[in-house]
Amino acid sequence: EKKNDLISSSIPTRSKAHEIIRRMLASLGDPYTRFLPPSEFSKMARYDMSGIGINLREVPDDNGGIKLKVLGLILDGPAHTAGVRQGDEVLSVNGVKVRGKSSSEVLSLLQGPTETFVTIEVKHGNCGPVQSFRVERQLVARSPVFYRLEQMDSKTAPVGYIRLKEFNALARKDLVIAMKRLQDSGAVYFVLDLRDNLGGLVQAGIEVAKLFLNEGETVVYTVGRDPQYQNTITAETTPLITAPLIVLVNNKTASSSEIVATALHDNCRAVLVGEKTYGKGLIQSVFELNDGSGVVVTVGKYVTPDHMDINGNGIEPDYQRIPDWDEVTKHLLQCHTQRNGYTQVSTEGFPAR
Repeated sequence: EKKNDLISSSIPTRSKAHEIIRRMLASLGDPYTRFLPPSEFSKMARYDMSGIGINLREVPDDNGGIKLKVLGLILDGPAHTAGVRQGDEVLSVNGVKVRGKSSSEVLSLLQGPTETFVTIEVKHGNCGPVQSFRVERQLVARSPVFYRLEQMDSKTAPVGYIRLKEFNALARKDLVIAMKRLQDSGAVYFVLDLRDNLGGLVQAGIEVAKLFLNEGETVVYTVGRDPQYQNTITAETTPLITAPLIVLVNNKTASSSEIVATALHDNCRAVLVGEKTYGKGLIQSVFELNDGSGVVVTVGKYVTPDHMDINGNGIEPDYQRIPDWDEVTKHLLQCHTQRNGYTQVSTEGFPAR
């Protein structure tokens, strides 16, 4: 009778309904099964920045105060297209001087409705000219990819460094752009930095891993009570690059990041460098509710190509410090030999120094 009364009773407010859902999910005893309010649910696939595509940092000035410099821009975003560049000092926003203001205060000045305009005055470099730009605010998705070309010395081939901060809807697309631009700039080796990357969209991680694998190679196994979660996920195409890879990991490399790291490691595509990873390998399904909120429910787990259970275990790196590229190449060739038997191993994709 009590059960029927509960089922037939109405819930007075949306917040009360959300609280009931939270308590129901908490009773399962799984810290990763959780409720997402509408604001958090919408952020799982799209992340907004200032509205003009810049990040700011506070820098001490010569008078003991602070000034604001452009820390990063979205390539081809509104501010970048207008002419703002990384390292520029922001002087004013819509005529309001910003010297001494915090970065959060200035970002709030930059924000506004889409398709409206904001005027930003900047100084290029330390002694460069001052310019004003009228920038149209747009809905800007935050790129998870940062990249640069590194040339250690004249004797070492150029290295393409790529940091992947999270796995969102832009991860694969932006990573492809970064790798192609680094290749065009002469990169021979690549470093993929997954440190402090706690994961995100698992499918985005799977698609990123496939970029580096040969057709038919295993990305990950899924295991669950429901047959739909008992699968072998493999790459379907040839790799975007075949050059040797270093993947940087630490104790905050988790979930989707661990899937990528183990897929590349177990298929002899990369060596892992750094610290033991976090150890989160659960399959979670996301269900949207009719008010725009959602629930994330654990339905299975991921197992690496070498049949290791990631969850609760983490992944040990091959090296704690970055080895030289001769050592990386040797390690990967030995890995191929051990996996394929003691046969002749092709060195294609492993450039000489």
